[in-house]
Amino acid sequence: MAISVAVQPMVAIQLRQFEIRPGQSLLLHDVSWSEFEAILAELGEHRSIRIAYDNGWLELMTPLPEHEYFKQSISIAIEDIAEELNLDYESYGSTTWRQRAKQAGLEADNCFYFQNEARIRGKLDIDLERDPPPDLALEIDMTSKSLERFPIYARLGVPEIWCYDSGALRVYLLQQAQYVEATQSQVFPSLAIQELPHLIESYRSQGRLALRRAVRAWVKTQK
Repeated sequence: MAISVAVQPMVAIQLRQFEIRPGQSLLLHDVSWSEFEAILAELGEHRSIRIAYDNGWLELMTPLPEHEYFKQSISIAIEDIAEELNLDYESYGSTTWRQRAKQAGLEADNCFYFQNEARIRGKLDIDLERDPPPDLALEIDMTSKSLERFPIYARLGVPEIWCYDSGALRVYLLQQAQYVEATQSQVFPSLAIQELPHLIESYRSQGRLALRRAVRAWVKTQK
C-alpha cells in the first residue's frame, strides 16, 4: 500500500511495510484524523484488517479463524432470535463508525439496529452526525487488542455491547458515559443471553443448520 503515516516526528512508515499476522495487532500513535481517514480510504472496504481510533492512537488488527467462527455464530443467533421474536432489525456488519468531533472511530465485529431500526431503514450511507449509532455492538475478544474499545464506544453513544471471550458472553449497558455489566439485554430483555455460548458449543459439531434450529427452539422456551 502506498500511503505513508507519520507515527513520530520526522518518521514515516508505509502501510505496505506492515505484516500483521492473524491474532496480532499493531498500535500507532500521533495519527491525525486526516491520516486516519486516508488510511481507511487506502485500506478499502474489503479487507481482513480491523481498525480502532482513539485521540491519535490507531490500532490495526487481523482476527483469527476462531474469532470469525464465533462472530458469525453469535451474529446469526442474534438474527434468528430477532426473527423468532418478530422484531425488525438491521445489521451493518463491521461498518467503520466514526465522529471527528469526538476523535473516535472503530469497527465492531458486528452491529445491529433494533430500537432505532425505523430511523435508518433502507439507508446505505449512515452518518453519526445526523443518524443514531447502532443499538447493539458485538465484540469477540479472541485476539489481543491493545486499544481499549469501551471509551470509544461510549463517545460514539452505542447503548449496548456484547463481549464474547473464552466461552463467556457478557452484556454491558451504557450508563452515564460508562459501561456497566448487566444481567439482561436491553434488546432482548426476556432472554438469558449468557446461555448462548453453551448452546453454540453444544451444537458446534452438528453443523450450522442444527445450531440455528436449536437457537430458535431455545427462544420459544423463554418467551
